Amino acid sequence: VFALIVFACLVGEGYTNLPSSPHLFCIFNHNEDACRYGIGIGVLAFLACIFFFMVDIYFPQISNITDRKYLVLADLGFSGLWTFLWFIGFCFLTNQWAWTQAKDVHVGADSARAAITFSFFSIFSWVSKAVVEP
Repeated sequence: VFALIVFACLVGEGYTNLPSSPHLFCIFNHNEDACRYGIGIGVLAFLACIFFFMVDIYFPQISNITDRKYLVLADLGFSGLWTFLWFIGFCFLTNQWAWTQAKDVHVGADSARAAITFSFFSIFSWVSKAVVEP
């Protein structure tokens, strides 16, 4: 859910333009990479959650113990990796937001803060998933 919120905030109001120009730019210090990174990890995390949810549904039907072991290790490894990527995303978005000038923010400041906040919450949700999983 947190990944979906980060994605929606950045897609919805993460890009803005000046009243005198039709060119869109990222609200995070005009750094397109900040918006792309947040959108990218948000979409991939959401898709991975759907995949691992489907794996959890069919997990009791998997009789091969080796396949079960590899699925659990894949889930654990992905959760650990995504914890790290959300931490990087939180730091990156926070840094770029700190350098953003107030005159460049006409609309979307609340969405930018929400994206930063929910990327921070995502760190703890992925850590809990990695710790509770085994």
